[in-house]
Amino acid sequence: MVWRPAKAVGRPAKNTLPPLTVVQVNGRGTEDVLVDHGNVFTGVEDGRILRLTRDGRRLDTIADTGGRPLGIEAYPDGRLLVCDAARGLLLVERVSGDIEVLVERGEDLRVCNNAAVAADGTVYFTDSTNRFDLEHWKADLLEHRGTGRLLRRDPDGTVETLVGGLHFANGVALAADESYVVVAQTGAYQLDKVELTGDRQGEVDVFAAGLPGFPDNLATGSDGLIWIAMASPRIVALDISSRLHPALRKAVWALPEALQVKEKRIVWVRAVDGATGRVVHDFCGTRPDFHMVTGVREVAGTVYLGSLDERAIAHFEIP
Repeated sequence: MVWRPAKAVGRPAKNTLPPLTVVQVNGRGTEDVLVDHGNVFTGVEDGRILRLTRDGRRLDTIADTGGRPLGIEAYPDGRLLVCDAARGLLLVERVSGDIEVLVERGEDLRVCNNAAVAADGTVYFTDSTNRFDLEHWKADLLEHRGTGRLLRRDPDGTVETLVGGLHFANGVALAADESYVVVAQTGAYQLDKVELTGDRQGEVDVFAAGLPGFPDNLATGSDGLIWIAMASPRIVALDISSRLHPALRKAVWALPEALQVKEKRIVWVRAVDGATGRVVHDFCGTRPDFHMVTGVREVAGTVYLGSLDERAIAHFEIP
């Protein structure tokens, strides 16, 4: 399948990044961040779930999933909900580190990526692709078959697909009033909105199309806005590759790592109005010690960032 990306709407608002505080951690790949009860939680590529104070002076390992934790959310019973690319959808005890598997990784869940949790424990979560494991995410973007899904797990354990055919399904954000859920299609530069209540329940609309970068994790802020982690601006070479014959795209993926398409080093997050999709905040800039923002969380005017590539989290104050 040959795919032509939608024309980019707008460009990164360069040099708008407020002063950034970077806090080092003892593990690589802080893909997502959760702020709860004054602590910051993140997962790293060796499987550990970390809890640290905002200033980073104290850091504890509270659990080890034995897999690759990605999205992290607070579950209503006090546990952490963890999307683990190698194990599935998990619940993690904050004190004992005990793990309960809610949805096991397997034929029906290949790459559990990000989630949002309703007050009654209903979980909306993404399966990014049924074609590749997480380490080959670039291959999914190149192949562009659209095998990602947005799923829902009800409190009774029932799991169903809400939306299929997504191009590397990624971030999930639930409206503050739980009337809709937003899902990111990283490979399509797009966000979609699924109505959960009212006469239009179940209907899917394009919420933001033609994004000028790759949307990753999403989060609903304390300000009610939908925050978007923008991992990288668009990469011209990748867009050109998407137009090639599938055999040629496969050849591009087979190139040595040194010749692969690379994300651009940037720190970039956006916040949009949940009703209209209007951009409210657009913070973008460069730092030598942080890049590739894949997780974002706004709490009381402070924005926390995670990165699939860094051994750190970061945060800044909204001006």
